[in-house]
Amino acid sequence: MPPAKTRSSKRTPGGTSCSSTGTTVVFISLCALGVWMLSSNDLIPTQTTTTTTSSPILSEDSDETKKPSSFFEDNPGHLPEDAVKTGDVVSNQQQQLPDIGLDKSIEDQKNALADNLKNSGNMESMLGNVKEVEGDENGETQQQQLEKTNQEEETTSVQDDVVAKSDAKEMKAAKAKERKQKQEQAIEKEETFINDNQEIINDQTSAKQPQKKDVEEIITQLEDEQQQSSSQPEKQEQKKQTTEDDIIGTITSDQTERGGSDDPPMNNNDELQTSETESTIKKEEEEDKEPKKKRNSNKQSKSPSSSIDGGSKKQWKTQTEQSVTQKVREEIKNIEKTDGSITEQWKLCNTTANSDYIPCLDNEAALKKLRSRGHYEHRERHCPEEGPTCLVPLPEGYKVPVTWPKSRDKIWYHNVPHTKLAEVKGHQNWVKVSGEYLTFPGGGTQFIHGALHYIDFIEEAVPEISWGKHTRVVLDVGCGVASFGGFLFERDVVAMSFAPKDEHEAQVQFALERGIPAISAVMGTLRLPFPSRVFDLVHCARCRVPWHIEGGALLLELNRVLRPGGYFVWSATPVYQTLEEDVEIWREMSKLTAAMCWKLVTIKKDKLNSVGAAVYHKPTTNECYDQRKENEPPLCKTEDDPNAAWYVPLHSCMHRIPEDEAERGSRWPESWPRRLQTPPFWLIKNQKGIYGKTAPEDFARDNEYWKQVVGETYLNGQGISWANVRNVMDMRATYGGFAAALKDLKIWVMNVVNTDAPDTLSIIYERGLFGIYHDWCESFSTYPRSYDLVHADRLFSSLRKRCDLTPVVVEIDRIVRPGGKLIVRDDALSLKEVEKLLDSLHWKVKTTPEGALYAQKTAWRPDPLV
Repeated sequence: MPPAKTRSSKRTPGGTSCSSTGTTVVFISLCALGVWMLSSNDLIPTQTTTTTTSSPILSEDSDETKKPSSFFEDNPGHLPEDAVKTGDVVSNQQQQLPDIGLDKSIEDQKNALADNLKNSGNMESMLGNVKEVEGDENGETQQQQLEKTNQEEETTSVQDDVVAKSDAKEMKAAKAKERKQKQEQAIEKEETFINDNQEIINDQTSAKQPQKKDVEEIITQLEDEQQQSSSQPEKQEQKKQTTEDDIIGTITSDQTERGGSDDPPMNNNDELQTSETESTIKKEEEEDKEPKKKRNSNKQSKSPSSSIDGGSKKQWKTQTEQSVTQKVREEIKNIEKTDGSITEQWKLCNTTANSDYIPCLDNEAALKKLRSRGHYEHRERHCPEEGPTCLVPLPEGYKVPVTWPKSRDKIWYHNVPHTKLAEVKGHQNWVKVSGEYLTFPGGGTQFIHGALHYIDFIEEAVPEISWGKHTRVVLDVGCGVASFGGFLFERDVVAMSFAPKDEHEAQVQFALERGIPAISAVMGTLRLPFPSRVFDLVHCARCRVPWHIEGGALLLELNRVLRPGGYFVWSATPVYQTLEEDVEIWREMSKLTAAMCWKLVTIKKDKLNSVGAAVYHKPTTNECYDQRKENEPPLCKTEDDPNAAWYVPLHSCMHRIPEDEAERGSRWPESWPRRLQTPPFWLIKNQKGIYGKTAPEDFARDNEYWKQVVGETYLNGQGISWANVRNVMDMRATYGGFAAALKDLKIWVMNVVNTDAPDTLSIIYERGLFGIYHDWCESFSTYPRSYDLVHADRLFSSLRKRCDLTPVVVEIDRIVRPGGKLIVRDDALSLKEVEKLLDSLHWKVKTTPEGALYAQKTAWRPDPLV
């Protein structure tokens, strides 16, 4: 050992002797450590790969922004770039070790090493000074050294793959030799430092133990070995698991950012979070093409430290988060297990309704259990307990529907092959058979010479109706083939037409095939699926509804949905004929409407059609109600919610007119088309909207958002030929922004507000649009092949919490025409499940990076049952 250099005259006399003694102790300790490491090499499995990046060890009360405790951090456990290492293959010796024995060996070694640390004393401080001096001499900061270490680890990881098949014994020898060289270099550095820094040594006279960093290095190595042995069988699943984690993380963060809401932000900066979830799988595929070094670096930079020291910023997960995450993982695995074999499971529905099957209206088992049919209970909804998963067959000879506006006048006979209406109502110009077409002369029972003449006749009778300006949204009761609603489009009016599925055969199906809005419904024992006070006008032409019986329950239901100040147009034989039955009905209707405070505005005769119409006006105040001598029909109780309509029984009562000027129904909406873009006056600023802003702000943001999506995406590209689109459905409408953005196209949109979503349907009507309440865990009340395009914005991620998605996708397959389109915007998990189902149904499917799915239905049907 060379004598220590004298650097100061103030040094203590015993300095040289201490230096020599300290050096000897260090040398002996390091030699002992090296021998122990070599002898224990056979007991510890060879470290194959580095799975994590070591971070600086910080004091317990520090964080990442503080300077870490300084000590020697040379890492003898990492090999130089040209060293020979094993790859990702576990040695034979390691494979033969039982897991329990391996864990015990590692644990015992950890305990032994931990005991050696107890007497380290001030060695850490001295070694910290060594690191500071060495760092200054090399011109490297601790951060630079850390980055250098990370780079070495990344390079090592790449080399691991290249030499994956190297012999394990040669690897052990090479590693042992390399470690010995590292130890010798460490000893030389220690001796050099001691000679150059004798003053520091004099202040550190405590007994010296093996370097703490070396001990920590060994412990880290043992932990890596244990982790390596347990993670090796899962390497083949690494890509799949990463994809699952990305999806789960995106879903979780999306839910967190929305605060549990299912609805998206409505501006450019707050684009749909589903765009990120859609791209997660694509990102993983791109990462596969990158060098492994870069991919590992990305993972290390993204993964927060899992330790609990001051440098960790990762928060503890809640049990709810962990449970939800695990549930999503299981769902992804279940979807991944689903393959093309599902195609063999599809079968055609075996029902008497055949190609006209409506599950909730043709439930024969439920209809047989009905105790009465006197109130048309058999025409109401009776849905199966589980949504059907069979497919409705196509009519023989089905063709692509005639496009609008030609379809208003004629349709293919084979698409709706029913002739009974033509036989019964042919002389009234409802429908006629003309070769391979069914034609519609534009007439009806009350307007044989054309619907447009009849529509103008009504406006002449009451000019205040003002079609397309004051009156925009109409309810057509007992619509027949809906010619009245079909020609109202020329007056900028939309009509919700409905009729029961009865012996008249497919009158609503005729309407839908023609491109006219209609649903299958009946006025029986339940309320209609609409909010209160939303229709500007209610129309009933020659409808044989017994309005006057049972306290006027059915007419009182029309009163519920009619807007204060709205009109009821009754065009029926009691208005203009003098038969005994008609006279009696007129007398009873006059009493009932007077008691309801409906004012008879006029009775107008149409000489061309030899018919007449009575027009009634609903009051705008409660003055008449309060002045009645008898409370009959009674006013509804205050706890009776007029907007409750989903499977709610009819109540033979009247709701009071809103008197507060800020309440919906207290005044008429803006004239069309201003009402489409104007927030309703009753959306007040202190009311919170769906997306968290004030209600008026929410309305405006939703409006602008869908203008952008429709204008920049749906109308430009994506393979949608809008010239072939007429009947459109928004399966999860909120404020009606999607429908409003399509205003200038020759289409109509059925806005569906889900029964488990915030009730915004009245806002949609206030805008001059229409819609309906519905629960998509059940079948919709329409005929098969009704719609050209169906839009589902975040519907499936909401539904999957309550019901299976398979019947929902089958229902979409039922109501969409062959060649029709489906647009889905949702999270990646829901899109993946929907895509698999559509693929199995032979739909043409494509997804986009924006988080959207576009699909087109084909004419495929499974083989019919033998």
